[in-house]
Amino acid sequence: MNIKEIAFIGEDQLSRGFRLVGIESTINAVGEEGALKLTEAFNSGKYSVIMVSDSIRKFVDRRLLSLIDISPEPLVIFLPVVGAVDEESVEVLAKRILGVDIGGAVVGDNS
Repeated sequence: MNIKEIAFIGEDQLSRGFRLVGIESTINAVGEEGALKLTEAFNSGKYSVIMVSDSIRKFVDRRLLSLIDISPEPLVIFLPVVGAVDEESVEVLAKRILGVDIGGAVVGDNS
């Protein structure tokens, strides 16, 4: 398996934060431009993980969203925007990305 890059696509403020933690491939784009950049990054073969601001999801073509859901690489993770009302729950995220339903999971000792 080849080691590929990690990318972030989204708001400028978040991009700066990801650059600070060492992710060099950050793309400042939102809306339709962000969706276009996601399409380009997804098809490039350059990335193993693409993190995308969830605010971009509504601009992404449905066919690409379907492909993202079933594609193991690159792994596309939509990150919730702080303060957004439509945030994806951890349970839904785990089911979409890992294919695991953790909604009814019990953590810890129940004795």
